[in-house]
Amino acid sequence: MAHSKVILKILFSLCVWSFVIIGLFKMHGTNLVAQEYQQVPLNGRILLQKDMRYAETTSTTTDHFDPSEILVDNRTAMDDDQLVRDVESRIPSLPIAYWSKNKNFLQQKSSTCAKYPSIFELEFNNIYWQTLRTSNGTFQLFGAYYDIRRTSLLGPTVRILGMIDRIEPKVKTFCQFWFDGQKEPFIVKTFEYKYIWYNKWGNYKQGIYQPYLIACQIPKPFHGVVPSSVSMVEKECDTATNNLRVIYNRPPDDQKKGFAVCVKGLDFLYDDLSVRLIEWIEMLNILGADKIYFYNLQVHPNITKVLNHYEQEGKVQVIPLTLPGGQPNVPGFQHLYLTKKTNHKRQNEVIPYNDCLYKNLYLYDYIALLDIDEVIMPKGGSVLWSELMDKVRPESRKIKPDGFHSYNFRNVYFLDDQQHEHGWHKDIPKYMHMLQHVHRAKNYTKPNQYVKCFHDPERVLTLHNHFPLSCLGGVCKSYPVDTQDAQLQHYRADCVKTLKKSCEEYREHSVEDKTIWKYKDELIRRTIKALDTLGFFRRQGLNSASASGSGSSSSGLGGGATTHSTER
Repeated sequence: MAHSKVILKILFSLCVWSFVIIGLFKMHGTNLVAQEYQQVPLNGRILLQKDMRYAETTSTTTDHFDPSEILVDNRTAMDDDQLVRDVESRIPSLPIAYWSKNKNFLQQKSSTCAKYPSIFELEFNNIYWQTLRTSNGTFQLFGAYYDIRRTSLLGPTVRILGMIDRIEPKVKTFCQFWFDGQKEPFIVKTFEYKYIWYNKWGNYKQGIYQPYLIACQIPKPFHGVVPSSVSMVEKECDTATNNLRVIYNRPPDDQKKGFAVCVKGLDFLYDDLSVRLIEWIEMLNILGADKIYFYNLQVHPNITKVLNHYEQEGKVQVIPLTLPGGQPNVPGFQHLYLTKKTNHKRQNEVIPYNDCLYKNLYLYDYIALLDIDEVIMPKGGSVLWSELMDKVRPESRKIKPDGFHSYNFRNVYFLDDQQHEHGWHKDIPKYMHMLQHVHRAKNYTKPNQYVKCFHDPERVLTLHNHFPLSCLGGVCKSYPVDTQDAQLQHYRADCVKTLKKSCEEYREHSVEDKTIWKYKDELIRRTIKALDTLGFFRRQGLNSASASGSGSSSSGLGGGATTHSTER
């Protein structure tokens, strides 16, 4: 019995010592691993890589691995300057370059009550908007622009574009101007809130975001100096929750170009209009558009592909856009909202139109606001827009020697089914929508209804889709261009809803109008080249198109892109 107890004691001791030894080994191993990992820098790429120190070495699948075979972005990380430029390109209204250069200087104590707001403490709304909350309304600010036009009675001014959830805002606000090299702001009272809408159009209610152009005059000591940024506040000494870079774009050689085209927020998430868009862009390039500015809400991937292509060529610029406040920005739901809330849609469209105007005040002689189904078409002996205006402008000065604020073109419909009744033109590709549609309504819409304009940026103050709403130097005057000289060709499946009664007449009384065919060969050549470059053709379709100069069947489209008929 005693012998058994001795054996049990020995076994128990062995077990205890075994656990102690195992524990020591584990503790030692953990320390080794921890020490090894302490030697590894914790950057993102290391954390994502598999630790190969403990990997099995029996696999032969990567013995001949070539890193160049893996398509990943191996660029080095951006330095601070590159990052600043990248952010500024994404959010043009953010004065990040000014803040980055002066942040230490601006953070020093100043003798004034207002301090420069850190860009990390601004209140952003839906990415591109900045917010000012007041005791009587909320402001959503989109951009600020330097205005030194000779025809302005205010003198040097900063115009701030935004939306306010008030009609006839009563709240008193101030602009804090920040100039380069100045530690303290210069503060002025806001001069005016210019309403960019007519109350008779609807939505004239408190609580709905309304479009405004806000003016703040630059004080005389700083005439000739462009503010680096501006903030809006309710009380002079408030630390602002917004800070906008003041945009002042001038051509390097101070020589203006001819024509810019501005396109409101694109909302084609489900409609692949890529082929139609290519034809339209090429048509405008032929006519003389120096650049097309597209504001982008949500579009089909093929449209993105087209826009990226032309942006790389320098022919277009794409500006991302969102709706401010509590309005929806979720794809699909936003489209539904804009479809059902027509007045909200129209009021939101005013923002990109006027942003495009003020960013290009000093860059172009004329600015046109067009939809992608509209073309201002020269007639008679004019081929280019510049030739058209060389004829129109002298004629207009016989009526008003000091010139007009804008030049408007009568609208005429080229409805889809008018052409379908007459069949297809065999020497033109079916996918060339405008070239195929050469039957239009006999009658134009009434003068000043649904017109589009060439606006003189030196003279207009605020723009609406069809005409200027307010102008410098008094009441807006628009010159009606004779339909013998030019017309607005409007390619639609149907008339706008407000013209439902007249639309039947337009359908029943049509005429053939082949004005666009004077550009036919060049437009076909350019469009086929772009479609080929972008991979829209099935190869046999391209060969057929190139051989005949037309490509008579739309079935040749495909390959690198998903395409859908736009004949609707």
